[in-house]
Amino acid sequence: MSTIPLTKRGAELLKDELHRLKTIERPAVIIAISEARAQGDLSENAEYDAAKEKQGFIEGRIQDLESKLSAAQIIDPAALDAEGRVVFAATVELEDLDNGGTVLYQIVGDDEADIDHGKISVSSPIARALIGKHAGDVAEVQAPSGVREYEIIDVRYV
Repeated sequence: MSTIPLTKRGAELLKDELHRLKTIERPAVIIAISEARAQGDLSENAEYDAAKEKQGFIEGRIQDLESKLSAAQIIDPAALDAEGRVVFAATVELEDLDNGGTVLYQIVGDDEADIDHGKISVSSPIARALIGKHAGDVAEVQAPSGVREYEIIDVRYV
């Protein structure tokens, strides 16, 4: 099994979700199933079907999280020393050369990506174009609207 890169914060979020699923969601759905069973005929019991479906989702998510965490390579951005290169977990300030606007992105794992909070997946086109570059370099990114160019203003490991 290949390793899954996660930032330290991303791993904590997955562990928190796993804990919540095991300690709150799983026991609640077991109670819901037992209450639905107590109502009698299971063949036409929508509450029982819904509870069983939810149980299946919860168990699947628990397995998914356990698998990801067991294969995780946890990277603490503050401990990185990449000599100014853009690497996984780095925070990068970019200038869009088309419109002059600036953006700030942190390159994170697929499960952590959230563009609204400035976190982009390491497998995204923009992150792939940035990896290995330094401040002052220009990265060309193939976007749906065509090629976009970004100049790397700053690279931080925070």
